[in-house]
Amino acid sequence: MSAQPLSDAFAQPSKAAAHDGVVVTAISPGQEALLTPAALELLASLHRLIEPQRQVRLAARKQRQAFFDAGGLPDFREDTRAIRESDWKVAPIPAALQDRRVEITGPVDPKMVINALNSGAKVFMADFEDSTAPTWANLVAGQQTLIAAVAGTLAFAAPASANGTPGKQYALKPFEEQAVLIVRPRGWHLDEKHVRIDGAPVAGGLFDLALFAFHNAKALAAKDRGPYFYLPKLQSMEEAALWEAALSHIETTLGLDQGQMKATVLIETLPAVFEMDEILHALRGRIVGLNCGRWDYIFSYLKTFRRHRDKVLPERGQVTMTQPFLKAYSELLIQTCHRRGAHAMGGMAAQIPISGDEAANEQAMARVRADKLREVSAGHDGTWVAHPALIPIARAIFDQHMPAANQHGVLREDVKASRDDLIKPSLGTITRAGFEGNVEVCVRYLAAWLDGNGCVPIHWLMEDAATAEISRTQLWQWLHSDGLHLADGTLIDFALLERALLNLPSRLGDTSALPGGTRIGEAIALLDQLSHDDELAEFLTLPAYERLD
Repeated sequence: MSAQPLSDAFAQPSKAAAHDGVVVTAISPGQEALLTPAALELLASLHRLIEPQRQVRLAARKQRQAFFDAGGLPDFREDTRAIRESDWKVAPIPAALQDRRVEITGPVDPKMVINALNSGAKVFMADFEDSTAPTWANLVAGQQTLIAAVAGTLAFAAPASANGTPGKQYALKPFEEQAVLIVRPRGWHLDEKHVRIDGAPVAGGLFDLALFAFHNAKALAAKDRGPYFYLPKLQSMEEAALWEAALSHIETTLGLDQGQMKATVLIETLPAVFEMDEILHALRGRIVGLNCGRWDYIFSYLKTFRRHRDKVLPERGQVTMTQPFLKAYSELLIQTCHRRGAHAMGGMAAQIPISGDEAANEQAMARVRADKLREVSAGHDGTWVAHPALIPIARAIFDQHMPAANQHGVLREDVKASRDDLIKPSLGTITRAGFEGNVEVCVRYLAAWLDGNGCVPIHWLMEDAATAEISRTQLWQWLHSDGLHLADGTLIDFALLERALLNLPSRLGDTSALPGGTRIGEAIALLDQLSHDDELAEFLTLPAYERLD
């Protein structure tokens, strides 16, 4: 669809002068009520304030990666030593966020939002990032869904069955029984191509943040519920300061108290683990915690050391949180957060209950229990699950071992995580099943994402973009590191990849029932291209986003 000036799109030419330079290039039902002139005025002012520094920070990421590609290693910053060594704490945590022992995450479709808010979890993270494919329709509908959820009017009716039986009706529980809502906008690296301001695409994260805040902030503030946000994929304190500037600007524009909007930051990049104190400090008036975003953290480790032959990791199934570099990361996060009065949130359990196989299901749930016991014993204040059935399991373990609202008193002064501890690679092997599994998971997820679905069940795990990123980055690194072999002695080369890609359709069988099954061929071609490229693509979602809408 051709570009449409704001004044034409909303038939309010009298308002056009207030929004010069804003162009919307897509139409989805109901967006007029969402993208009001006042909402876009906020977005435009936010873009003009933040965009120049966003570009500076994205350029700094490229410079940092060039340093790593040339053999450099990440380390703690000398110029911020005073922040790390001085005594200070973050602002007090609001009552609604004191106890976050179990959080559930998922995309922003109506059924998911209702089920998650009703689930019995302490928190629901509504995700515009890794578990939502950012089609224009998904983004508009997601914002509309959250507006209705905050207003308490959200309902959903499943389609009728083939015999005419009415579908199941879904409605929200009373507000007091709902999980606390936290919204995750997209990261700094992602553009929103459907909205251009002064000729440039707006940052996807600013689009998500500004629209949600514009429509919901005052209502949530009146209920002592924030609004609250999860901030993804930061690499530095400067990037945290950029979020601080954005949140502060929104508060000023909407007439909210400074610090009203609270944030939790995901530590899911390797550079960020060396700046956790600094990130907390940059957001100290509003931050309430850090989260171990472990799947993206593994992806970031792979990407950071993509040119380091001595830091190649084994297949992803062997890279667990008991590996020394991941254990050091999570324990340093706990120590850092508790010293500063902030929550230290644990990671995701992605398992889905396995129907029809009791023994396999019990093995999967045993892994969940062991993982959550490890987290609470280490000192984490809460954890993530992807499926409602895992909430009672995680809650029982945290209830038993964390009787208080959190564990801020567990200071973990025993932790001595050095630079070398944080970057030491794990040992293991690359099996044929591991190689082919990466191919399958990446293709299946990518096909679903291209079809508009960002949260995909694969082999009884609820996968989002992070798993696909690990899979395709491992494949690229293995293929571009000369002389690597599978555990059976087979050379890892492009012929091996070609065979895996050629065999995948027959391995998958009838793909008509798979999410995005009609786009399997397109996903195979894209993975093949990305694997052959001389340079590793920074994010899988960047070239894939060009194919959406």
